[in-house]
Amino acid sequence: MGNQLSSTLPEDWATVDMVAQFAYCPRRFHLMYAEGRWEDNHHTIEGKTAHRRVDRIDQLLPESRADETPDGEPDGEAPPEIARSVSLGSEALGIMGKLDLVSADPEGGEAVPVETKKGRVPNIPERSYPPERIQLMAQGLLLREHGYTSGHGYIYYAGSRTRVLVNFTPELKAETLEIISAIRTARREPVLPEPLEDSPKCWSCSLCGICLPDETRLLNGLSGKTSPGKEVRRLYPARDRAVPFYVQEQGAKIGKTAGRLNVTKGKDLLGEARLTDTSHVVICGNVGISAQATNLLLGEGKPIVHLSTGGWFYGISHGNDIENAYARAAQYAAASDPAMCHRFAAEIVLAKARNQRALLMRNASTPEADAAVRALADRIRRFDPEKYDIDALRGWEGSAAALYFSAFTGMIKTGSISDFDFNCRNRRPPKDPINALLSYTYALLAKECSVALMGEGLDPWWGLYHAPRHGRPALALDLMEAFRPVLADSTVITAVNTGMVQPRNFITNSNGCAMQPAARTAILRAWEQRLDQLFTHPEFDYRCSWRTILRIQARLLARWLRGDIPKWSCPVVR
Repeated sequence: MGNQLSSTLPEDWATVDMVAQFAYCPRRFHLMYAEGRWEDNHHTIEGKTAHRRVDRIDQLLPESRADETPDGEPDGEAPPEIARSVSLGSEALGIMGKLDLVSADPEGGEAVPVETKKGRVPNIPERSYPPERIQLMAQGLLLREHGYTSGHGYIYYAGSRTRVLVNFTPELKAETLEIISAIRTARREPVLPEPLEDSPKCWSCSLCGICLPDETRLLNGLSGKTSPGKEVRRLYPARDRAVPFYVQEQGAKIGKTAGRLNVTKGKDLLGEARLTDTSHVVICGNVGISAQATNLLLGEGKPIVHLSTGGWFYGISHGNDIENAYARAAQYAAASDPAMCHRFAAEIVLAKARNQRALLMRNASTPEADAAVRALADRIRRFDPEKYDIDALRGWEGSAAALYFSAFTGMIKTGSISDFDFNCRNRRPPKDPINALLSYTYALLAKECSVALMGEGLDPWWGLYHAPRHGRPALALDLMEAFRPVLADSTVITAVNTGMVQPRNFITNSNGCAMQPAARTAILRAWEQRLDQLFTHPEFDYRCSWRTILRIQARLLARWLRGDIPKWSCPVVR
């Protein structure tokens, strides 16, 4: 796996797994070994299970004695020695690897590698796939470098419980050596290779949701809607299995037991979650976390988000799960490019205004709302980004937001509107329950965007539209702008209109308004329900959850910054 590659491996060396991955797909190789990306799916999990026996203990390969002169005739033919999980390396080849199993005859000087695969024997004439044969040939080359003759090997398919013979032909050797040579260049290449075109390999690839092959080709005008009869395949789940784990009980402590997180207060167990079901942990206020739980989370690439009790976003603790610096280098270069910043900002403010208008059209029917919808439509229709610099775009966004919030009360359908009176957007501190809820959900959205950006190796604190400022996650604010109406505002409207939050859940005086624990619990539930709702992506025309949309947008932003795709746009609801 990419994130298991030792950082001490010389740049001109390769591992046997690198050879197999490059033969399978150069883009997958780059993601794993240049960027350190990895995600498991059921195929990789089954593969790990199939290797558990051979990986249980490392053994040494016996030294070949074929060139030694025996003292006497052997009494009989000695059986071959079996060595499992054998680590070998060769400076001449520039490769190293761990061989699942080697059947070695030290006296005769012959060694046969056996590679374990989790699936069944392929129904093709060769009875094995090219990357598997190349991987086995690389093992044979290592055995030859250690004094053995190795003319063939076997692939053991655990699903069929069958060994398939692979002969080490000159053609297979030449192809393997060519790939080893290509890897030396590929490891230093900062540019992602082109994705495969409509390949069946993508369906079983655990990195397809990171690679986005069809989406990339569509945005580059190579396939998808530009090619009749071809649709963009959604190669990843519509919803994430792993979700955030929120802990807001003041005085509680997060610990770990095996692969589970547990929350305790005193001697009471308040809750627990499996690590595999947790995307990140959100600590709200006075909540402790043990060093063991912290190490477990960061080691698994699962961030810890720190919020105040009222929802103020303090920051994120994260591990070294993204190993490349290409994305950040491209981000900082783009931030110093006025043309890229302007193009990015214009897309954000226009998409935000369109989403604000769509939310008013869906949820309000008052005269004030109708007037605001017409005014926003007129502003959107007359919008010409070339007329505005960055500062003017901020002013355009602010005036559009003023129109939107002037009609916001029309979307509140609760029986007693006076209990949720809303005159204008205010904060620091919010003066009324609606503004308190908006501030809290905006903090949750900033948290989601920060996690998504850090997952792509980007710096959430250095923006292209929002000016960088100490303590402000500027790029996260950039990413979240267009999503404020359709995620945060929509969550607040739903929570109020359905009675999930009540006026009694707030404390209000002349100094401001604060949510009580019941309000925070209710709005968190409404927030998670909103992020889990499915949405049809306007460009790719497939459905996935809003949480997945946020992750995809962060991923596409990194690709746009690096030049992998020519444009980046925000989803707009209709």
